[in-house]
This record gives sequence, structure tokens and C-alpha cells, in this order.
Amino acid sequence: MTTATMQEASEYVDFWNRVLVPKFIRFRHILAEGTSNHSDQVLPTLGLEEGDRVVDIGCGFGDTAIELARRVGWSGAVLGIDCCDAFLDFGRREAAAAGISNLTFVEADVLTHRFEPVHDACFSRFGTQFFENPVAGLRNMRAALKPGGTMTMIVWRALEDNPCMNLPKQVILRFLPAPEDDADTCGPGPFSMADQSVVRRQLEAAGFEAIAFERVDAPVVMGKSLDDAVDFQLAIGPAGEIYREAGTIAEQRHEDIVAALKRELAPFERPEGIVMSSGSWKVTARNPR
Repeated sequence: MTTATMQEASEYVDFWNRVLVPKFIRFRHILAEGTSNHSDQVLPTLGLEEGDRVVDIGCGFGDTAIELARRVGWSGAVLGIDCCDAFLDFGRREAAAAGISNLTFVEADVLTHRFEPVHDACFSRFGTQFFENPVAGLRNMRAALKPGGTMTMIVWRALEDNPCMNLPKQVILRFLPAPEDDADTCGPGPFSMADQSVVRRQLEAAGFEAIAFERVDAPVVMGKSLDDAVDFQLAIGPAGEIYREAGTIAEQRHEDIVAALKRELAPFERPEGIVMSSGSWKVTARNPR
């Protein structure tokens, strides 16, 4: 497994590395388990064959890239791309521990990385929603594919289809103002690809064909306990953004916010933790032959 150094970082990439990486690492136990409940439903449907070459876009901690590497076998190859090398370090260690050698992790911005058109498939789990320029990012993903190669991405459906994030956001808004338009951000945001018609136009503009959408629903454990779930919501996601941007106001209302979140999340407590529902799109498209 080899690593390439990312050349130039956008303000969004800088925000990921400066602000979000430590939080994502802290709550990896929630993020990896929750998102895997979606990819576990999608990965078996990709139709991958022994010897295929696959690129995993925004591969994060590398768990999907590792699973893809297993699916294509030793004669295949997987390239995992992410803009945060701290995430990729987890994937490198876990792949090495598992004896997986057909997987390469590269730190790069998908919008500017120079892909070779040698891949049979391109996959992304909740990574494309943060493209600074969605059409440019999708077009560059298509550049990684052979003629006739397939693209599959998992993106969140609307906030209303995701109580796991919507409910905490509504609770926080009782106490704090919504972020200003010029707030620091990691990109367009987790729900930027929720609208089918918008995403279809983006994919068409990027040159894809045979575009299709399929609903995926999955339970997610939002914390091993109420305290864990509340800490997670105050750090990451729509509620976390509101809390972070409110600054001293959030600090002043902290105890009230925590108490309200605990009250609202308590009905979702199960033996395994705080279990809530979530919904995504499986989006598929093809590079023309």
C-alpha cells in the first residue's frame, strides 16, 4: 500500500482536517457503525467480479475500501481516496493487520486528483455530498472509469427522512440561532444530494448515463448511552454545526441543551444504545461506452 501527498487544499478540505477530523476520530464508533448499515445493503449489489479494479471516493476510515478489496480478490485492486490522511491511517493499519495487499490509500482532493481511466467501478459512501463543485467532482469520478464502468454512491435523503439528525437539530434550535451564511463549513453539506432531480442533472452534466435511485433505510446507533449520544450530537452533524457556530451562547445554554437532548433521545434507548432511523439514496450511473 502506498500513499500520495495531496497537493493543494481548498478551504473545505482545510476545515475537514482542522475541525472535523478530531471529532470524527473521537466518534468513530458511532459513524462507522451507522454508515455501514447503509453500505452493507449496497456493497453486495455492485456486481463486482474477481479481478475488478475499483476506486472508493471519500473512503474515510477505509472500512468500505477493505471490503471492496476482499470482494475483487487478489487479482483485483482497490484505490481508496480521501482528503484526510488521519482517516486513511486507520485503513492502512487495518488492511495491513488483515493481510490485504491489493488496496492503496491516497490522500487527495477528488476534484483535482488525476485518475487513470482503468477502473471497472467507482463507489462512494456519504462522500460526494461534500464536493465543493458537485459536477466537477462527479466528472472526475467518471474520468476514473473505463468505458461502460459503473458509479454507485450512497447519499443521505432529506433531513426529514433522517430523524437521527433532524430531531437533535430541532431541539438545539429551541436554544440557539441558526448558523450565519458565512459560517465555516465542510462543503455543501450532508443533505446536498437529497433531491433526485438535482442529482440527476448533476450526473448528466458530468457525462453519466443510466442514472437510477433506490431508497435505503437503516437503523443507526447514535451513541452507546444517552451521554454518548448527546456528546456526539453536540460535536457532529446539523446539531453540532449549530452548537459550534453559536460559540459563547452555546456555552451559556449548555446545561439546558443537554437536558433537552436527553429528554428527546431517551425514548430511543435500547440495550445496544440510542437507536434511531435513517434514510439514504443508492444512486447508480454508467460511464458511456
